[in-house]
Amino acid sequence: MSAADDFNPHAPASGGGLVGFSTRRRVTVAMFWLTMILFGGISLSSLKVNLLPDLSYPTLTVRTEYTGAAPSEVETLISEPVEEALGVVKNLRKLKSVSRTGQSDVVLEFAWGTDMDQASLEVRDKIETLQLPLEAKTPVLLRFNPSTEPIMRLVLSSKDAPAGAEDARALRQLAALRRYADEDLKKRLEPVDGVAAVKVGGGLEDEIQVRIDQQKLAQLGLSMDTVVQRLQQENVNISGGRLEEGSQRYNVRTINQFANVDEMREMLVTTRTAGNDAASSAAQQMMAIAATTGSAEAIAAASSVRSASSGSGNTPAGGMAVRLRDVADVVQAHKEREAIIRLDGREAVELAIYKEGDANTVSTADAIAKRLKELHDEIPADFEMTVVDDQSQFIRHAIRDVKIDAVIGGLLAVLIIFLFLRDGWSTFVIALSLPVSIVATFFFMDRFGLSLNVMSLGGLALATGLVVDDSIVVLESIAKARERGLGVFDAAVQGTREVGMAVVASTLTTMAVFLPLVFVEGIAGELFRDQALTVATAIGISLLVSMTLIPMLSGWRDRSPMAFAEEAPHPQWQPEARWQKPLATAGRGLGAAGRGGGFGLAWLVVRGWRLAARIVGPIMRGLSDMAMAPYHRLEAAYLRVLPAAMARPVLVLALAGAAFGGSLLLVPMLGSDLIPQLAQDRFDMTVKLPPGTPLRDTDRIVRELQQAHAKDDGVRTLYGVSGSGTRLDANPTESGENIGKLTVVMSASGDRRREAALVEALRESGSGYAGAQVDFSRPQLFSFSMPLEIELRGDDLQEIERAGRKMAGLLRANPHYADVKSTVEQGFPEIQIHFDQDRAGALGLTTRQIADVVVKKVRGDVATRYSFRSRKIDVLVRSRASDRATVDDIRRLIVNPGSASPVTLDSVADVVATTGPSEIHRADQVRVAIVSANLRDIDLGTAVREVNEMVAKAPGGLGAGIGLHIGGQGEELTQSLRSLLFAFALAIFLVYLVMASQFESLLHPFVILFTIPLALVGAILALLITRSTVSVVVFIGLILLVGLVVKNAIILIDKVNQAREAGMPKREALVEGARSRLRPIMMTTLCTLFGFLPLALAFGEGAEVRSPMAITVIGGLLVSTLLTLVVIPVVYDLLDRRPDADYVARARRARARHAADFDDLADDADDAYPHGVPADADADGFEPPAAPQTGGHAP
Repeated sequence: MSAADDFNPHAPASGGGLVGFSTRRRVTVAMFWLTMILFGGISLSSLKVNLLPDLSYPTLTVRTEYTGAAPSEVETLISEPVEEALGVVKNLRKLKSVSRTGQSDVVLEFAWGTDMDQASLEVRDKIETLQLPLEAKTPVLLRFNPSTEPIMRLVLSSKDAPAGAEDARALRQLAALRRYADEDLKKRLEPVDGVAAVKVGGGLEDEIQVRIDQQKLAQLGLSMDTVVQRLQQENVNISGGRLEEGSQRYNVRTINQFANVDEMREMLVTTRTAGNDAASSAAQQMMAIAATTGSAEAIAAASSVRSASSGSGNTPAGGMAVRLRDVADVVQAHKEREAIIRLDGREAVELAIYKEGDANTVSTADAIAKRLKELHDEIPADFEMTVVDDQSQFIRHAIRDVKIDAVIGGLLAVLIIFLFLRDGWSTFVIALSLPVSIVATFFFMDRFGLSLNVMSLGGLALATGLVVDDSIVVLESIAKARERGLGVFDAAVQGTREVGMAVVASTLTTMAVFLPLVFVEGIAGELFRDQALTVATAIGISLLVSMTLIPMLSGWRDRSPMAFAEEAPHPQWQPEARWQKPLATAGRGLGAAGRGGGFGLAWLVVRGWRLAARIVGPIMRGLSDMAMAPYHRLEAAYLRVLPAAMARPVLVLALAGAAFGGSLLLVPMLGSDLIPQLAQDRFDMTVKLPPGTPLRDTDRIVRELQQAHAKDDGVRTLYGVSGSGTRLDANPTESGENIGKLTVVMSASGDRRREAALVEALRESGSGYAGAQVDFSRPQLFSFSMPLEIELRGDDLQEIERAGRKMAGLLRANPHYADVKSTVEQGFPEIQIHFDQDRAGALGLTTRQIADVVVKKVRGDVATRYSFRSRKIDVLVRSRASDRATVDDIRRLIVNPGSASPVTLDSVADVVATTGPSEIHRADQVRVAIVSANLRDIDLGTAVREVNEMVAKAPGGLGAGIGLHIGGQGEELTQSLRSLLFAFALAIFLVYLVMASQFESLLHPFVILFTIPLALVGAILALLITRSTVSVVVFIGLILLVGLVVKNAIILIDKVNQAREAGMPKREALVEGARSRLRPIMMTTLCTLFGFLPLALAFGEGAEVRSPMAITVIGGLLVSTLLTLVVIPVVYDLLDRRPDADYVARARRARARHAADFDDLADDADDAYPHGVPADADADGFEPPAAPQTGGHAP
């Protein structure tokens, strides 16, 4: 017996395959998706929450400190050797350096995609081979990453400290604040989970100062090195091992550390010499006079007299004891201040808290807040703790806004579905795909190592308008199958299969457009990779939902072939003994009460639902009638327009081509930018004063700015840092005593108008200070480059400086550029010491010896560390302030300590006050000048073109031999746009490959690609209307648009091919396909548009990187859909000239192959069951699978 003989044509067409499995195994499918939801919920709780994805910036900074060295020495002794050593590192794209007073920053820029861990190891190996000056500190390797910014900044201030007070009481308070921060708060905060370091800045830091009287030291024939060595030798605790005496064991220790400052004062330095006769004194005076004259003959004669007069009386053992207090003042004071912190005008202490690299920002901030709450009652009553910066707040707000946008978009999409379907159950089935797809995505995000950040959550928000598309098409097809008379179960299977190929093809094309992002270089590829992966995952899951969960729920009301027959009711217990009858009665009573309560509750729920339906139903039906009335008119008009359009193909294509060409002409009007800056609740103002400005003057200006603008509308807090601050990152930012930074914390976040007004007010105030340069910026997240950086290079240094000043003048004369700065405009005051080797050599001195003495007396030398309040503080030895206060004091420094006759510096050197470079910039190992500026009312792309035009029109240009290179964000924009254009073209190619493989045709995918230029028309118009610029975000939206706009055409062409295979003529098939697919196309398009609408209108944190993308997609998809419904049928009609009979023949061949496959399956079944199919066997493997839908396949 053949299985085909028993085939019942009325049996459910559930066959094999995923759809058949899902409709037969309902419980299995339900359990699978419940499991995915469970795993997604568990994964959601373990996902890290950060502001941005884990970006691997290809930038390393080698920072070397050379305290007290001028920029020229830093360049020669530090920067150049480091550049030569690191110039051969693999994948190095650019090498830059900045040499400033006491610091060298060598910046290495690698190609994007470089393994930065491996690059760091290679750079460290090169650094270890460097031979740098002994006074230079070991180079430190730093990596730029916004996630390494402090996640929280705390300010500790005194409640009763008046702004600007600098009396003794205020200084004591600052010292107390610093001690409390160092000794208590720092130690209590660093153990918090996720905290890597707490850096304290500001206030007064304790230090023991040994202020040497160089005259007394010279009279005693002692050198400063002797004092330093004695301090090092006396301040020691050394373990001496162990001693056993009988049964007792002792540890032997030498205890000689200074217990207090008085002990240090009484330290024995040496003994005073006993020999001091008149002849020796006369010889010393003669030597001093001879050295003053500078005559070599006089110095030689005086030297011989001194040698003859010197005897054996220079024996220390024969003199008196010399203690430290005899030659120096030993005081407990404070270190020279590197930074002054002010909050609303009051001086304070800052604690910058850094998180561990892989720590969760939000959870770490929560743990810190919890610890601060515990410490609140322990903080001294006169101290006040203020949180001036909490990165987690911006993250929370940004994530909250994305969630709200996603929820609103999802609700709007569900509303659109209901207005079209007017059926609660169908709406529920489609809407269920939204939470299932999103929650299941969290599981894969956790497996892929992604975090919850602005970009990944933005991807989920985008996905809310996309994940329902497949379900809409499937459910619409199921509804059409029901209209043809199929049962609920059969319609679920047959309807899903009819659109299965189209749904798979359209989904795969959307997913395929994200693959080219792997090849995108620059910040774009790194930033949007998380978003692309999230969207692709969510769409892929939605495809699986539409192929399994949707048909399963659609056929839920019908009995499944796998369902068991209903069981007979359980027999009622009949008690046999008398004592069992009360138990049986009580049991029946409880059972009846339970059933009654359950039925009663169910009745209340049903009655409540029906009451709500009676109230809401008419309203929703009325809304549906209002919404569908325009649609019905549009459908009628469309069905009239389409035949007319196919009759005039030349006119239609000409209009479409004109629209595309006109839109391309509008592109230059859009402008271009790299990435929109995220507007936060704060911005920074940097004030750069002339080099050499003391820290106190910089602090005065910062304080005055705080006092002047503290009451401005919209200002919540003004936080100022004068000097170096507490930076631990790799940003080669300007630092020094002449740099002041003012952070303005606004009361409302993202208020661009208020921010612009405050910036202009502060800029006007800053311009009132002579020589001050001001610069404004937002917190740096994507790049530490200025918007516009112009690099000038040439062979002549003077020509470079002249060109730099000219370029800065051109920019300042143009209102589009603000905060113009040049690296060659201002010099740094220097005291230059030029040695006379002849005079020094005649005195038995070398230039190195003299230089060492000058450095130790002026800068000082840390001799040892002193234990104070469980901390180690420095003991600094140097000359008294009165011996090094002026240039003349420097000239009078004694440079031959320990000699019988003191020699001053001006006897062996010329001391000149002059001006040197404030900083020296190098690029690719040659000196360059950098002119930078912020932009005002102009986009980055237009600014680059305008700068080139200004230079070309300037008389004489910038000078002969001067090369101009525009770097900064302009260079990054050029690189990113180049790679994004390549990714855009590659996305189109991949979409074509996917469609060709699905349709088994080369023609039909080409027809569908006509939707892409139509989408560009809408995208450009939307950007122009909203005044948005072309940026990396917009290009990502265009790439996403490529995958979205072809979906509608795929669904349309697939239906047309099915109609032609059924024997319908081509033009009738085009009209029938358009009529049949118009509603699902409009539903999916409207769901996507309304799902993206909250993102396009977003005004919260992080909206800058979501809104342009959504605007691009909305404009492109809207125009593309309207034009696709007309243009694609016209193009299909023109290009597909295959006879209708070919399609009919192809369908016949497909059915024949299907029947042959089924016969083989039936023969296998006969072999397995020679006596017939068992009565209890299900339909698995025996039912003839439904004929495949071959729409679009080439014959």
